[in-house]
Amino acid sequence: MRTISVSTVDANQERDQIVLEHLPLVRAIAVRVHENLPVHVDLDDLVHAGVLGLFDAAKKYNPRKKVAFSSYAKHRIKGAILDSLRQLDWASRDLRRRHKQVEAVTRDLAAVLNRNPTQAEVAEKMGLGEKRWRRMMMELRNVGLVSASGRPQDQSDAAPPDFPAEASTQPDHICLRGQMRIHLRVAMNSLPDRYRKVVQLYYTNELTMREIGDMMGINESRVSQIHKSALHKMATALQAAGIASSSAF
Repeated sequence: MRTISVSTVDANQERDQIVLEHLPLVRAIAVRVHENLPVHVDLDDLVHAGVLGLFDAAKKYNPRKKVAFSSYAKHRIKGAILDSLRQLDWASRDLRRRHKQVEAVTRDLAAVLNRNPTQAEVAEKMGLGEKRWRRMMMELRNVGLVSASGRPQDQSDAAPPDFPAEASTQPDHICLRGQMRIHLRVAMNSLPDRYRKVVQLYYTNELTMREIGDMMGINESRVSQIHKSALHKMATALQAAGIASSSAF
């Protein structure tokens, strides 16, 4: 019968406790990554991958290196999440490249013809035969890059499936986003130096409240107070500029 030393049990219990304490960090990182992903990517899958990364961090962490565990774990968690996304490969690079080509050709033909081009016209412009075109459309639909609601290919006068750009890539949204950045920059510049530093470290450097406190020589509670006050001051500055909420953009 195998004998397990008391030190081994204690080490495992300590590791499990560390993991439990940092589970909120996993979800926070997963949510931030998820915000920039297509809607069909499941947040719970990212959290699961992040938890595995947290376990790996707890197992490999060496306190003698004088690095805070949260700082070390954050990189391991995010790395595990990104690795899981690469493994998912919901749409290969080649398919995404071809999707962009179809979008570009469709836009170019529409500008020349002053109407939506037919699928046959798009296929011809891309140098594809009917059979190859059908196959490519099926592949793009299978990975969710093209809506399956387009009309059949045998309707020669039918328009190709629409390829609407994401709202965030539309010129008006890009312009409004630029304006929002300007207003935010002005609001940031109106903050005292310490308040501005907390906001930058939290949102730009993605440090935790505890890490910011360690860096600035103050406790975590004080960092939270400064953060809350900074957001209030920025909201006041934005309201003075006529912006009640981000929905104005």
